[in-house]
Amino acid sequence: DLARKFKNYLEFEAKTKHGTPLSQNSRHTYFNKFKACVGLAFREKVIKENIADYIDSFKQGETHREHLTFEELEKLAKTPCTYLNLKNAFLFSCLTGMRWSDINTLHWKQIRYSETNGYEIVFKQQKTGGQEYLPINDSAFDLLPERGPDNAKVFVGIKYSASLNVVLFRWVVSAGITKHITFHCGRHTHAVLLLTNGIDIYTVSKLLGHKSITT
Repeated sequence: DLARKFKNYLEFEAKTKHGTPLSQNSRHTYFNKFKACVGLAFREKVIKENIADYIDSFKQGETHREHLTFEELEKLAKTPCTYLNLKNAFLFSCLTGMRWSDINTLHWKQIRYSETNGYEIVFKQQKTGGQEYLPINDSAFDLLPERGPDNAKVFVGIKYSASLNVVLFRWVVSAGITKHITFHCGRHTHAVLLLTNGIDIYTVSKLLGHKSITT
């Protein structure tokens, strides 16, 4: 009964912070977390039967992940932006696949150089906590500002907010691009450009820091 009520709540009552109904994928995600908790309760002998086996989940909806083509990325790079640090940080995401959360917390001590591998970033993903060793090419390195102290942030003065998204939107529009581009689209762009240029899916998965190739 509890499971049925929670499922009905997600489908008919739950709202986002903007007051709109949950998307199909949000319902799918929340209810699967609920089922995972039920499964854990069974494994820890809190309940005698794993009722999660008898509960149907919401079907996952199709998602459209926007990205930039190589030509659009070139146009964007040539277009001035009122916020240079934002421009460089976004282009850096397109060329490295790093998330906003990881770029925002990137410090100079995490960028290293070796004769064998060239420049690479050594960091822990904010989302997964996984340790990553990410090689970066010359184009990405050229987007970095002048090197500061090891404990200083690389991209300073940028904070993820509605106003930042407005600046990003205006910059994209001024480049003649009509797609709805958010900062996270930089990561999608990186993945698609790698695949388009013949990089195998396993390598792309590892460069993005995914634990499973399914992701």
